[in-house]
Amino acid sequence: MPYDLKTLRVPRLAGASLRSAIALMERGATRNLLGPVLAKELGASQIQSADLQQPPTFLPQHPPGRSLSAAQARASLAFFEQAGFEPNQGHLPGVFEIGQAYREVRISPIEVAEKAIEYIDLTNKLERQLNAIIITNEQDVRQQARASDERFAAGRPLSWLDGIPVAIKDEIDTLPYTTTVGSQILGQDGSANQDATAVARLRATGAIIIGKANMHEIGIGVTGANVTYGHCRNPYDLDRYAGGSSSGSAAAVAAGICPVTLGADGGGSIRIPAGLCGVAGLKPTWGRVSEHGAFPLCWSVAHMGPIGMTVDDVALTYSIIAGPDLLDQYSCSQPAVHLSQYLKKDLSDVKLGIYAPWFSHAARDIVQQSHLAVEHLKSLGASVYDIEVSELNLQRVAHALTISSEMRAAVDTVHRADPDQFAPDTRLILALTKLFSSTDYVKAQQVRSLAMQEFERIFQDTDIVVTPTTAITAPKIKAQNDDSAESSLTTTTELMRFCYSANLVGLPALTVPAGYDESGLPIGLQLIGKPWHEHELLRVGRALEGCITRQPGELSLDLLEGTRFETED
Repeated sequence: MPYDLKTLRVPRLAGASLRSAIALMERGATRNLLGPVLAKELGASQIQSADLQQPPTFLPQHPPGRSLSAAQARASLAFFEQAGFEPNQGHLPGVFEIGQAYREVRISPIEVAEKAIEYIDLTNKLERQLNAIIITNEQDVRQQARASDERFAAGRPLSWLDGIPVAIKDEIDTLPYTTTVGSQILGQDGSANQDATAVARLRATGAIIIGKANMHEIGIGVTGANVTYGHCRNPYDLDRYAGGSSSGSAAAVAAGICPVTLGADGGGSIRIPAGLCGVAGLKPTWGRVSEHGAFPLCWSVAHMGPIGMTVDDVALTYSIIAGPDLLDQYSCSQPAVHLSQYLKKDLSDVKLGIYAPWFSHAARDIVQQSHLAVEHLKSLGASVYDIEVSELNLQRVAHALTISSEMRAAVDTVHRADPDQFAPDTRLILALTKLFSSTDYVKAQQVRSLAMQEFERIFQDTDIVVTPTTAITAPKIKAQNDDSAESSLTTTTELMRFCYSANLVGLPALTVPAGYDESGLPIGLQLIGKPWHEHELLRVGRALEGCITRQPGELSLDLLEGTRFETED
């Protein structure tokens, strides 16, 4: 099959043009008139006309396959606690550097928590506000820090995450906060009743939950624009977006407010912001991390996962939050969580697959730096093979139709009651979903069946599929102020080009810092793996990370030293 992805050229909408588009699409008569033209332009007509014979796959569940024994799995995680473990270094302190400082009594959890509180306040008062953390409870943070400090004083820290500041994306229930999903209309019933399972597991290790991280409203975009809580800016260039939808989660790590966060990914929402902000982010296999306590935005493509300063931070956090949960039936059928061979830098047993036309469909600097990253992996012994991935555009359309339809269903009641409460860009996309029929949705799930078969074929001879994380680096914030909104489907498709397939098929995918463009903006490399093979992605990602020299951004805050590199007073 020929490579069929195209670069979309759709006009950017903002101000009057955006309002006009919303008015046209929210009226049934004009929407029906424009429907066929828009369906063709957006690619939906391809799925509508496709002759599909496969039965639909509504959830990308993968059989658990062979698994390590419980003892083997536990043993594979023990290296974190072994003397002599040397963590990779990021551009700012990670979990292990801060944890080691606690153990050497060079700083206390109370002092670090105070710095995190200070940095949240500082970054939200800059002239160009970072807007990474939208709400924090200082009293609660200090109480957690005191409890951690007492454990260290008694010589009984709970884990490497004990005393480590961690922020949570605002679609994940976290005490004592309200889950607003980045919107002014959702979460009006008050604070969450309990922690999400993943948050509860982090809290049980002693992590200090410092607040809720900003996100693109209802996760329906990938820039990090948010007219309610302020656009989330990129610490490498505060005039650019952080990426989304887990924008605050990535920006908080990249800026140094905390070394690890929890994000969620329905179409690249962990990997895109992590890649644009120069940090690591993992979307695990579908069902690997419990979705209990996450706002039900997009059931069949939703994944929860960590964003961290380094792959080590991501691997540690993943090993804590992953695993079966009786409160999420889809998480219960999975092999044991492990990190076997994680520290093995010899990659001679790893086969990397590259689909050249797809890999090269990105900005020049991104392609060059991604090729250099692959050369690093080859120098460590990895072998590289040419592969083909068919029907990528059909997969793109199927994913877009699936996630937007599910998001529309998730907020349908409040949207019908008061659509004006949603941001203009959100309203436009929700209105566009009315172009799709139930038949279109079912056909999208038939495409999912085809895509799962395609990747199963690819992984018979390949361990990891390699692509850039995004096709462009962080886009500029073109709006004149944080009260204005914009819609750019061209930017959206450039950011999502390499991400949607892993969500549609439910495969694990990791982004790792791979370098910087000529302007100093971060570039990420994406590794897509076999179901339940997060350990393999993390091992290869860690090996690559050790070859990359990390650079600080425009805004860098150090939780240990308090050093700041800023352009503003």
